Amino acid sequence: MAWDFSTDEDYQKELDWADAFVRDEVEPVDQVIEHAWNVHDPLRNRLIRPLQQRVRERRLWACHLGPDLGGPGYGQVKLALLNEILGRSHSAPVVFGCQAPDSGNAEILAHYGTPELKERYLAPLLENEIVSCYSMTEPQGGSDPTEFTTRAVLDGDEWVINGEKWFSSHARFASFYIVMAVTDPEAPRHRRASMFVVPADTPGVSIVRNVGVWGHEETEGTHAYVRYEDVRIPRDHLLGERGAGFEVAQTRLGGGRIHHAMRTVGLVKQSLEMMLERAVSRTVSGRRLGERQLVQEMIADSWIQIEQFRLLVLQTAWKIDRYNDYRRVIPDIAAVKAAMPRVLLDVAGRAIQIHGSLGISTEMPFGRWALESYHMGLADGATELHKMQLARRLMREVQPVDDLFPSRHLPKLRARAEQRYAEVLAEFGAEQGGVAR
Repeated sequence: MAWDFSTDEDYQKELDWADAFVRDEVEPVDQVIEHAWNVHDPLRNRLIRPLQQRVRERRLWACHLGPDLGGPGYGQVKLALLNEILGRSHSAPVVFGCQAPDSGNAEILAHYGTPELKERYLAPLLENEIVSCYSMTEPQGGSDPTEFTTRAVLDGDEWVINGEKWFSSHARFASFYIVMAVTDPEAPRHRRASMFVVPADTPGVSIVRNVGVWGHEETEGTHAYVRYEDVRIPRDHLLGERGAGFEVAQTRLGGGRIHHAMRTVGLVKQSLEMMLERAVSRTVSGRRLGERQLVQEMIADSWIQIEQFRLLVLQTAWKIDRYNDYRRVIPDIAAVKAAMPRVLLDVAGRAIQIHGSLGISTEMPFGRWALESYHMGLADGATELHKMQLARRLMREVQPVDDLFPSRHLPKLRARAEQRYAEVLAEFGAEQGGVAR
């Protein structure tokens, strides 16, 4: 079995180009546009679309997709290395065509959409001519599909949807929503809901209000409280089979979770770089900050935590490439998702401490990143749920002990060993003129 942590030379050249491109061309755009997902903003389009074209020419566009959908088919490990770079910038995922939730929604459409839906929505979505919304979470049920109350009832050749959804990100920019609704309330818990494509301009779809997030500077929030009132959509706007909404959701969530983690690696690495710069530049009481032992400890702890997290992310990406089946990597993805918010909060928090009052000011990004860690702990399923899922998966593979004491109980192990080697111990004892231990 070979272990190799190197990157092939040709792809490393692409990574080096992307690193310089994001630093020199993309990060400055972050400072002058309000939201990279807003395809209706003329300033955003004037600045971002030429950058997207340069990425296409470099064949780094939509690297999360296989060749069948217009991507280069690099696989998850190479995508992870690229996403580390993109994670430093708000606009970079959009510039490189791999932004959430559009990347996950494209996967759903590719797997479950009719040819007509793919032509109408998938093709322009992949080109970033339009953006989409994933409308799943509900005000009373959170992200647990078994608690949803939004209903979809079949009426002739149309589905009629009624209900409310909460925190439907980018709804005010979107051309269509992917909505999960209950179609069979009496079915087993994970067969009650189905997934639908709902055009944003369908009568009965309304945004109650757009909700902002602390640390985000948009003049209007981008996470919508959406109401569906007698919304009628064609029968063929069902994605997958009736009652398979939970299964369809897993198609996008597995990839979405690991992609968030990939980008978070880049964010925390940037936080460490800023921490290091501050430590070697700032002088307090005649000594540089970096000479203080507690500062050295914060730097060391951050580096260790980042490297541990990065290796877990890359190993999970490698397993996805190897098995080509997200279901076989569910425990790994759950572990990555659970670790992600803690790493970001810890590293951003240490960066705040080292930067002092400047660190908590709006002139540095650390406060936004610290708050973002809580957002990451909720998005795509709460951290606690992933920990529970991981623990249950691990315990499922272990046989219980039919005894009062554990299988590795030392007296039990010693008794077995003495029984196994009884003859040898007896002979050895006799040779030594005494009783063997």
